[in-house]
Amino acid sequence: MTFLQEAAQQTSKTAQTGTEIKDSGELIWDQLAGWYNSFIAHLPNIGIAIVVLLLAYFTSKYIDKGIQRLLQGRVSQASVRRLAGKAVAIVVVIAGIFIAMSVLDLNDVVQGIIAGAGISGLVIGLALQGSMSNVISGIILSFRKEVRVGDWIETSDFSGEVMEIQLDKFLIKQADNNMVVIPNKTIIDNPLKNFTLTPRMRVVVSCGVGYKMDLEFCKKLAIDAITEKFEQKDGEEVEFFYQEFGDSSINFIIRFWVDATKKKQNLQAQSDAILAIKKVYDANDINIPFPIRTLEFNNKLQMDGTAPTEGE
Repeated sequence: MTFLQEAAQQTSKTAQTGTEIKDSGELIWDQLAGWYNSFIAHLPNIGIAIVVLLLAYFTSKYIDKGIQRLLQGRVSQASVRRLAGKAVAIVVVIAGIFIAMSVLDLNDVVQGIIAGAGISGLVIGLALQGSMSNVISGIILSFRKEVRVGDWIETSDFSGEVMEIQLDKFLIKQADNNMVVIPNKTIIDNPLKNFTLTPRMRVVVSCGVGYKMDLEFCKKLAIDAITEKFEQKDGEEVEFFYQEFGDSSINFIIRFWVDATKKKQNLQAQSDAILAIKKVYDANDINIPFPIRTLEFNNKLQMDGTAPTEGE
């Protein structure tokens, strides 16, 4: 009897399992059928969404090239032009994606993406604060007319020719042919001297004459020599100033203007001025003394090399 009951229970369970499998199969089939019907119902919207995405993609390509051509004459740095073009193109593509999702009635998904993008942007911004600061500084530098590629600048104890302004760094080549990479943020936050902004540069040369020389005559000779060597334009003049009583000479500086946009030209003008002053001083017997040191020996030494006796 027990065997028959167990067999009946087993048969009942098998029938129930078969019924559940059948019901599951019908449920899956109904779900697939529902998806299919939904796909067919939304097929026009899907087609419109695909067209919107394709239009956004090709439009972004044309906008990218157009932005770069527009900035060709205003921004000298190619990297910044490319960045501006790509940024606008990405905005167009993202706008196309959002429009396509709205056409597909995925507004809830769009809102979720926007919220997630805001949080992700905040986290990424905090993590890349230093790098983003350099990039923003690079964009600012690209629009500044005070510094351009090819200029000779001096900043942060470095001086040289600007070779390239990238999005995150500033490359200059020093007079010794070494390349210096400076973060853009450093350029923005520190003073910058640009020798190329002005076509004329004032040169200062220091010198000194002996105490027995005629100071007025020395001044006239130096001014005449520099005036003859370097032409001074309207509003400019050769300036001569005695500065101090030195150890062996009365020191002075002479200032004058030259055509120069780079440090090398300034150094060349200093060299030419020194040659001109030395030549005219030599021709007029003007002494340019060098430091003199007097050594005094308090002990007396015998000429024959013997030490002096006590009391001598």
